[in-house]
Amino acid sequence: MVAPLKVGIAGLGTVGAEVVRLIETQARVLAGRSGRGIRVVAVTARSKAKKRGIDLRGVEWAKDPMALATHPEVDCFVELMGGAGDPALSAVDAALGAGKSVVTANKALLAKHGLKLAKAAEKHGGALNFEAAVGAAIPVIKTLREGLAGTGINRVYGILNGTCNYILTRMEQEGLSFAECLKDAQRLGYAEANPSFDVDGHDTAQKLAILASLAFGTKVAQSAVYVEGISSIAPEDLRAAADLGYRVKLLGVAVRTAKGIEQRVHPTMVPKSSSIAQVMGVTNAVTIDGEGIPPITLVGPGAGGAATASAVVADIADVARGIRANPFGRPISQLRDTKKAPMERHEGGYYIRLLARDFPGTAAAIATRLAEQKISIESIVQRHPNGGAAPADGKVVPVPVILITYATHEDAVRRALAAVQHDKVISGRPQVIRIEKN
Repeated sequence: MVAPLKVGIAGLGTVGAEVVRLIETQARVLAGRSGRGIRVVAVTARSKAKKRGIDLRGVEWAKDPMALATHPEVDCFVELMGGAGDPALSAVDAALGAGKSVVTANKALLAKHGLKLAKAAEKHGGALNFEAAVGAAIPVIKTLREGLAGTGINRVYGILNGTCNYILTRMEQEGLSFAECLKDAQRLGYAEANPSFDVDGHDTAQKLAILASLAFGTKVAQSAVYVEGISSIAPEDLRAAADLGYRVKLLGVAVRTAKGIEQRVHPTMVPKSSSIAQVMGVTNAVTIDGEGIPPITLVGPGAGGAATASAVVADIADVARGIRANPFGRPISQLRDTKKAPMERHEGGYYIRLLARDFPGTAAAIATRLAEQKISIESIVQRHPNGGAAPADGKVVPVPVILITYATHEDAVRRALAAVQHDKVISGRPQVIRIEKN
């Protein structure tokens, strides 16, 4: 008989408690699939007295995460505490240094210290598994690292934050403002009291940095990701997108270009016909463009206790099977440095919304400035307020003008719009949203 894999779990929140429950209730299935039993032998958390709805009789309570990480009876250390620093960092590093395998759902830790930890796993022979860190139950890590090991990846992109997708979905479907939808997302528990980490794009950037490393063999570097959030998106942008055959999503995009790997997070217009455009609410999705194959889109719950725990338990099962894959798909020595690609070099189509002053020559001035930068317009829409009728008070009301460009460079768009603003033929700042084709 093969001895059972002995697991220690640090962190017994929603995910940690669900992992304990799954290992208990699925014991026979896990043993059959793994070739050996899996047993939780020790745990630790901030509060021992808290009611968690799980049976911990017969399970040792370690005094702190470091004690659990170095516990002689623990074969696999499961880190579910979160945070890029201590105690998670020290505990994971200690467990790997002791030759143990580690399973974590901690995207922040991996985005900041993934290379260091992968090097420790490589040196001491343990596994470092983190399927739950990106997309929870969506098996995108294993797909990139193992399932597509023989396929060259050209682009990986997706909806990686359920909070943002929920807000944009509500804004589109109900015509609500960003502020209204954010408040409702907080009430429902989809957004934190301080939501900036999600809505400003940083959560997506951490996940994208991990995916880019797996897809392109680059060193994990969140600093190499260009980041914009969704707070500037207005209901009129979503209505215009719908009229033009698009939908707005916050995407994380990593793409191979002639000048290197471009990594970016920003609101994006995607064709309604695309798979990614159909993903609504808190659901996540990742599309992978590989050489010689049609795009692959993986869709599923990107957060939540049950979804995250299922991925954690799958990683534990891999440890029990004896699988030891390179954490980022290649030996650390083969991972290449990557730098932030200047967005001025980005090439693609653009949605531009201007509030044009209703004076003679305004349209000609805008067209001239775009032509100076060799920007070609695919479509143009003017939305006259009040159906074009003159206001009763006689005041001149700016006219919303929406432009869709053919592929051009971002620096050209920025120069043209700066010149338009200098000409004082528009009110306020232009709204610019990049377009991502299928």
